[in-house]
Amino acid sequence: MPRLEQPTAPAPAPEAAAVQEWMSRQVRQDPLRLVACGGVDDGKSTLIGRLLWEARQSSDDPRNALQADARRHGTQGRGIGFDLLADGPAAEREQGSTIDVAYRFFSTPRRKFIVADPPGHAQSTRNMVAGASTADVVVLLVDARRGIVTQTRRHACLVSLAGIRHVVLAVNKMDLAAYRQDAFDAIVAGFSAMAEGLGFDRVTPIPLSAPGGENVATRSAHTPWYQGPTLMGCLETIDVPQPIQHKAVFLVQRVDRSDGGPRGFGGTLASGRLALGDTLRVTASGQTAVLVRIVTAGGDLPSAGAGDAVTLVLDRTVDASCGDVIARADQPLEMTDQFEATVVWLHDEPGHMGRTYELKLANQEASASITSLKYRIDVDTLAHEPCRQLVLNDIAVANLASSKPLVFAPHAQSPTLGGFILVDRFTHATVAMGMIRHNLRRAQNVHRQALSIGREDRERLNGHPGKVVWFTGLSGSGKSTIANALEQALHARGKRTYLLDGDNVRQGLNRDLGFTDADRVENIRRVAEVARLMMDAGLIVMTAFISPFRAERDMARERIGKEHFVEVFVDTPLAVCERRDPKGLYRKARSGQLPNMTGIASPYEPPPAPDCILDTTSDGLDTIVQRLLREIFP
Repeated sequence: MPRLEQPTAPAPAPEAAAVQEWMSRQVRQDPLRLVACGGVDDGKSTLIGRLLWEARQSSDDPRNALQADARRHGTQGRGIGFDLLADGPAAEREQGSTIDVAYRFFSTPRRKFIVADPPGHAQSTRNMVAGASTADVVVLLVDARRGIVTQTRRHACLVSLAGIRHVVLAVNKMDLAAYRQDAFDAIVAGFSAMAEGLGFDRVTPIPLSAPGGENVATRSAHTPWYQGPTLMGCLETIDVPQPIQHKAVFLVQRVDRSDGGPRGFGGTLASGRLALGDTLRVTASGQTAVLVRIVTAGGDLPSAGAGDAVTLVLDRTVDASCGDVIARADQPLEMTDQFEATVVWLHDEPGHMGRTYELKLANQEASASITSLKYRIDVDTLAHEPCRQLVLNDIAVANLASSKPLVFAPHAQSPTLGGFILVDRFTHATVAMGMIRHNLRRAQNVHRQALSIGREDRERLNGHPGKVVWFTGLSGSGKSTIANALEQALHARGKRTYLLDGDNVRQGLNRDLGFTDADRVENIRRVAEVARLMMDAGLIVMTAFISPFRAERDMARERIGKEHFVEVFVDTPLAVCERRDPKGLYRKARSGQLPNMTGIASPYEPPPAPDCILDTTSDGLDTIVQRLLREIFP
């Protein structure tokens, strides 16, 4: 959402401005938002171009522009390239396919339309999801020659998850299938069987040939066996019921204190209505106050509706800031820090249980992790399959936990409070999108127990503060040897210590884990929790684990607390580790007997800024231990 500058309303984004300008010139009607989906070369852009042609709504005179293009490229004999009306950017024209989500606006005497045209290839699932997120209807294209393919099933599954309930099944390129009714009927039957579990309210199949306009706006003489509507006629008459959202959801984006008067809370009313005199509640704090002003750029309003960007002024001071959610006191919203969700993985880097990501839900942000993967959905069969990680384009049902309670609602009830994204903490890439299914009851039933004796009390009894010294490095780098020697030196000084060693922990607590990337992530998550508890007991904890991934080491630092965490990188080169090879692991890995060996078949990510770097090739063990004692325990 854009940052609001109060008391004036924010300037719309360029795309929103174009929509507003275009809609202001049209007859006042509710526009139909639709998304066109299909695989590469299914004719999606050509079909949208044909719709624009039929509505005479392309940016230039379509006949002159396309005929000139045909003359320039010597394609007059092959007909007009209607896809050029939809493929706007030069890069898309040169490549011959859609690259990003393109939005087209057109109208007929009966209706206005906003069309999202996302790319069709599998690597652009995120673009397709973005286009579907605001659509009312999907036009799902199928090549009459190829029939239902994996990408068709994936798109159908995704638009169902996005809440779209009306599908126009556009069986395109019927001319290349000789307009055979049996080809059309087979595709319709296959889609109907596949879509049974997707919850669509209505599926309207239409046979088409986009370049010739067959059944696009006028009925085709080539399909006398088809008695249904044309595509344009179908879209003009579709009745899309508006979702009923009774609860008011106001997303705070700005706190205005500029005039010295009562605070104003600027933001967007995502759903519901608010009126002067309503008693409002800040969901996180539970504080209530009465609404006394609704401020906009055009003056005060007596009420506000869904989509309005306004500033709320209350009759008393309440504790609210950017990221808070305000609701009516008689329509309270729920909060949770654990929930089940359908997750669509959008990144080449796999997603692992236990790895920490940034979660963005409406105007709220928190750290979050996948605590369990319940199953993956096979888009070809819709079967539920077990999985340990998520890869690009996977659709799965998972449990997630956030670092703090968030205001939420199931996606089916509120897309605003039910839809979220996961962002990589280091690259800031969006790696997944999700739809909340429901709260986990244990989030409401489990409460932290207040203890009479705290960490400071235990530290006072021990005579020293608790701390975690986290040794990381390749196998054979010397982590365990150094950690063991450091513990002996600390014990001689009367310190209370404990050494968590990788091999020892895997013989008990983590004996169920292997050495896949997913298991390594879970291994470190468990160790970090144990180390945190021991540190809370006032102990000095040494951990000696390869811990190959930066994300998990940073998770451990955050979970334990930066002030109690010391990262020590034992920077021994791989060649030296292989020469040492005290356990014979490298020899097994090189001979193929040990898959997933870190440094050989699995990556090690060196820490970019460790608290201490040790060189075991030049310094002896005693020198290293004395240095650690000086720097960590002065």
